[in-house]
Amino acid sequence: MSAEPFHRCPVLDPTARAAHAEAAALRARGPAVLVELPGGVRAWSITRYGVIQALTTDPRVSRDFRRHWPGLAELPDGWPMASVALQQSLANTYGEEHRRLRARLAPSFAPRRVEAMRPRVQATADRLVDALAAVPPGESVDVRRALSLPLTMTVICDLLGVPDHLRTGLGTAIDAILDTTIDATEAVLRQVELQCRLVELLEHKREHPGADPTSDLLIPAAADQEESSEQQLLDSLFLMLGAGYETSVNLITSVLSELLSHPEQSARLRAGGIDWTDVIEETLRHEGPVMYMPLRYAIEDIELGEGVSIRRGDAIVIAFAAAGRDPAVHPDAPDTFDPTRTDKAHLAFGYGPHFCLGAHLARLETRIAVTTLFDRLPRVALAHPDQPPPPIPSLMVNGPTHLDIVPTPAEPT
Repeated sequence: MSAEPFHRCPVLDPTARAAHAEAAALRARGPAVLVELPGGVRAWSITRYGVIQALTTDPRVSRDFRRHWPGLAELPDGWPMASVALQQSLANTYGEEHRRLRARLAPSFAPRRVEAMRPRVQATADRLVDALAAVPPGESVDVRRALSLPLTMTVICDLLGVPDHLRTGLGTAIDAILDTTIDATEAVLRQVELQCRLVELLEHKREHPGADPTSDLLIPAAADQEESSEQQLLDSLFLMLGAGYETSVNLITSVLSELLSHPEQSARLRAGGIDWTDVIEETLRHEGPVMYMPLRYAIEDIELGEGVSIRRGDAIVIAFAAAGRDPAVHPDAPDTFDPTRTDKAHLAFGYGPHFCLGAHLARLETRIAVTTLFDRLPRVALAHPDQPPPPIPSLMVNGPTHLDIVPTPAEPT
């Protein structure tokens, strides 16, 4: 395998405390840089916009670890990125198998299906913002926990037919599995916990089928198709929940963080100088909800130029959130949040055949959540404007761990 000497291989910070600065340093080094992920796994980091587009549409790049990753045999037990990188769902398939599985799940997240959910999303947002409006003047609340999380979990669970008594456990397990700072022992415990929660859901749907995508997964495949294994069913549930939940939680919270920490942009929004599409798309560019999505694999040698060669079997990790800050695409202050910029190009939802199934849903939920909050509570403000919240400790997702707001600031005395 072509590689830099081990002592020169950068180790990605699993806490993601300065993920964008880290990505910028890697971008400056070349079109791909060999890095070390948690657990000592090595992969080529891709942070440039154009290279991400090229590799995510290149038939020489696969997400099928079973067929195309020799390094799988050397993977350590308790690898904290395993639940995403090794899930047996359409996310980690290649070619015709991927097209077949995506065709089965994609209708649940199609624009028309998502738009039909608008009234229920609005009703949920209204209920949650009503609760925020009832917070005594001057008191603060974590808007991630009070709005972003319950809204998105309610919407995706309603869509998938998840019963109320299983929702909290599933959400907690999904959040926990994305932490890339944990050791191998804790990673195994969290992976087992997620598996148990998904098994509970699958067993419940077998006993109580309904008109929902989860029940549809249990319908036998066509005669000319291979039946899904138990693990493939469980991982498909994980994918659908994650696609419709985790992305939206982080996007809603990041939009609010960006807007409330830039009062001049809030004023411009209220004055009509920019609109909500400007704000949401600029947030996707500036703080995309997915950072590194593991993994992809070269099925042939790939020459990227600048002396960089990815060899057959090498692992690749794509930094989707980094693409929006590539100065080759955004030469004018790429690290500045500016909804007035004309070009807000980003790859926050991925690119190519594996484009995020939940993109339409994430945009709808985010628009409804933030417009409902700002319309109902126009004086909402950050509780600690000089203390930015820390990022989620994850190389995989990107967003604030919490965001304390004052829904109704106290009137000056």
